[in-house]
Amino acid sequence: MKTIVVSAVNLKVGGTLTILRGCLQYLSELAETGAYRIVALIYRKELALFPNIEYIEMQWPKKNWGFRLWCEYVTMKKYANQLSPVYLWLSLHDATPNVVAERRVVYCHNSFPYYKWKLREWWFAPKIVLFALFTKYIYRKNMDKNKYVVVQQEWMKQDFIHSFGLKEKSIIVAPPPVILKNQPDGIAEPDHTAQCDYSFLYAAAPDSHKNFECICQAAKILEEKKGISNFKVYITVKGNENRYAGWLFRKWGKAVNQLHFTGYLDKPSLYAFYHRCHCLIFPSKVETWGLPITEFSAYKKPMLLADLPYARETAGGCSKVAFFNPDDPNELAVKMKRLIQGDDSFLTTPEETIIPPPVARSWQELFDILLT
Repeated sequence: MKTIVVSAVNLKVGGTLTILRGCLQYLSELAETGAYRIVALIYRKELALFPNIEYIEMQWPKKNWGFRLWCEYVTMKKYANQLSPVYLWLSLHDATPNVVAERRVVYCHNSFPYYKWKLREWWFAPKIVLFALFTKYIYRKNMDKNKYVVVQQEWMKQDFIHSFGLKEKSIIVAPPPVILKNQPDGIAEPDHTAQCDYSFLYAAAPDSHKNFECICQAAKILEEKKGISNFKVYITVKGNENRYAGWLFRKWGKAVNQLHFTGYLDKPSLYAFYHRCHCLIFPSKVETWGLPITEFSAYKKPMLLADLPYARETAGGCSKVAFFNPDDPNELAVKMKRLIQGDDSFLTTPEETIIPPPVARSWQELFDILLT
């Protein structure tokens, strides 16, 4: 029986937790064959609890980077020695721990090394600035000791080849599996979307790199400078989540009548907005994928996206797409105005990115590569 260890002690919320759950769900089924022993090092087992898996819980104080680094490069080695021999050690959170295993693999889903942050973010979100400054160094340590490195998009693979000197065949592109849904049954149409105004939606967490201010500024330009009022913009910010959200609400919450702060939307409510709104705007400055782009594309409605590599790759093959400079709210306002006035002639279908092997579009395909 070969031992597979999955280390994911930093994956606790959001999309990264979805990655952990998908991985362990597949390994739980693989363990039923009797050929593999599966050990998961995670923050708390209730976050991703599946049968046939041994759990080791590792918890530390929030925002304690020193403890995390000690965990990656010292504590992990201790567990590796206890579990020896380890056939495959898969690190799901960017860093390559200091362990001994026949095969080592790291899954890199943090795109902050490519984020061009602004000075004000030292106040709004210093953690994000630190991620942008130091993640590439965390990536670099021990990276050449991995048999494979896993990323979600081809553009990131090409950067890893250039930045870290990795061989093309050692980097697996694994787009996240996405289950597209229609509007959930029983969800009533929100009152504010029942109106005839052209409606835009941006669904994202209220983090500074999500660039909500570009949309807020564009909405203000349309209202004040162009005299347009037959539109509505919905953003999933309430205004009290953090310093950045508070700044957004203070600056634009009362100043722009067409701008609506919805707060967090659960999945049924989010899909109801997807169904009713006319257009998705996605101005985020850094992503490894951009899940709302994929989700909204199923509705075949217009999308205005940041002109950045992640968005172009995610939107490949999608219909009715236009790109804009995420630092230019005037350009966004012009495109919004054309849609409001019924002109969608500038929308196109971006070319799909050709991804050479190795590529894995499911957890089964990924582990078929990792274990052979």
